Amino acid sequence: MNGTFRKDFIDTFGQLTRKLSPWEVWKDFVIMCSCSFSNALDKSHYDEREKMYMDTIRKYTKEEASLIPQLLAYTVMALEENPDQDFLGTIYTELGLVNKQHKQIFTPYNVSRLMAEITMGSVAQEVKEKGYITLNDDCCGAGSTLIAGVNTIKSILEKQGLNFQNHLLVAAQDIDLTVGLMCYIQLSLLGVAAYIKIDDAIVNPMTENDSLENYWFTPMYFSEVWKTRRMIKQMEQLFKEDK
Repeated sequence: MNGTFRKDFIDTFGQLTRKLSPWEVWKDFVIMCSCSFSNALDKSHYDEREKMYMDTIRKYTKEEASLIPQLLAYTVMALEENPDQDFLGTIYTELGLVNKQHKQIFTPYNVSRLMAEITMGSVAQEVKEKGYITLNDDCCGAGSTLIAGVNTIKSILEKQGLNFQNHLLVAAQDIDLTVGLMCYIQLSLLGVAAYIKIDDAIVNPMTENDSLENYWFTPMYFSEVWKTRRMIKQMEQLFKEDK
């Protein structure tokens, strides 16, 4: 069935490339979906991302714009059927859209999964001690490595009777807006609490004092569990400063 979703996605995508380049259409699809996810809960970025969405959708007729939700629907169904995959990254590569200027090379998902299984041995113990685990990738691409890590951690925590959504936080970064938002979309659809920074990880790495201007927070990041954890962390920081 996943092959059907992939074919339907590519066929629908092709209908949008009659007057615009495939790369531009892909970028527009990713931006519009990401802005929709972000603006549902992240009100601190609402105005700028609403403008980004409107500026993008104006390129398309009403009929063309109606195909964007279809592309998202195929993505949703594909990841629901099989969350253990890099759906968007695979299609992006297949369509030849990889940015050669940035020397993008997407890790095949089966390789990412093997690497994750080899390196995730202490997850259960760390969650038991700290309450949650953080998974980081400062060159995340479309999210192949992170998705593989998420699925591996999910399997480990489920054996302990734990819901991974409450005990896993992903922090990611990529210099390329398009692929970084592909990662954002897929982590959002997989129900992962995560934030993705779009910037050069060498020149402008993540820090506690970042302005958050280029940050994209997944819907699960705003769940009550993670809101409470952030509040506790802020209180602990205040106590440290008082001392």
